[in-house]
Amino acid sequence: MSSRFLEAVFEASVAASLAAAMLIAGDAGAQAAPPLRVCADPNNLPFSNQQQEGFENRIAELVAGELGTTVEYTWWAQRRGFIRNTLGEERCDMVLGVPAGLEMVTTTRPYYRSTYVFVTRADMAPPPASLDDQRLRTLRIGVQMIGDDGTNTPPAHALARRGIITNVSGYLVYGDYSLPSPAAAIIEAVARGDIDIALAWGPMAAYFAARQKPALTVAPIAPERGEQALPFIFEIAMGVRKADAELRDALQAVLDRRRSDIDAILREYGVPRSDAGVRPVATFTPHRRGAS
Repeated sequence: MSSRFLEAVFEASVAASLAAAMLIAGDAGAQAAPPLRVCADPNNLPFSNQQQEGFENRIAELVAGELGTTVEYTWWAQRRGFIRNTLGEERCDMVLGVPAGLEMVTTTRPYYRSTYVFVTRADMAPPPASLDDQRLRTLRIGVQMIGDDGTNTPPAHALARRGIITNVSGYLVYGDYSLPSPAAAIIEAVARGDIDIALAWGPMAAYFAARQKPALTVAPIAPERGEQALPFIFEIAMGVRKADAELRDALQAVLDRRRSDIDAILREYGVPRSDAGVRPVATFTPHRRGAS
């Protein structure tokens, strides 16, 4: 056997060993990548829960996978003080589902826009198209309430402006947190007949309306017009600490690359999309909780 042949075998063996070492180092590096630390509510379907059944859980997993890492959750009830006690205390690094441009954080560009909606039973046909529908003066109405300090949802304020007060019942956005899916109470009240119509944030309303039997009807609230118009449509983004522009940019790159996959998740959960042309539908297949 020639010495030249032996040298060639040795060189090939060394090359193979180096390649294997590089692969092992690469795998170790991937495993050592820091997790994507997400702040989320453990009991807030359809957005998130501790069983990771919400669409924000699904999107977080998609984003982490694209970044070559895993998700690590900090669970915190999404009430007043949520951002301060999570991102502010550096318990985690990002929040999904914040209003675009929220001052307390720096945000990505919106990954969806949604709207407040009317939720009714099928026997009310057609559902109201706007808050000026005269039936709203006599129907039993449910609205989402945030607190007793005047910080309430746009539909609650809009009805009050029209003098529609005595036939309105409030349902706290937070709900009874000792129960699973506490926000669903206002939608379940429509299904039971406790109220005739609910005015609620679209992603939550559509998700729970589809789970009633029979399914309820969901229709967008037409935007108000004029200088004093209240907003009913909100753009939703991801938020990070103001100093974390690098993470914000990495998240934005994933949102841009995986747009169609994120849209598919939102469709699966029945999220009404004002950016996709929201129409009244019978579903069968800031608004959400406080973020300060």
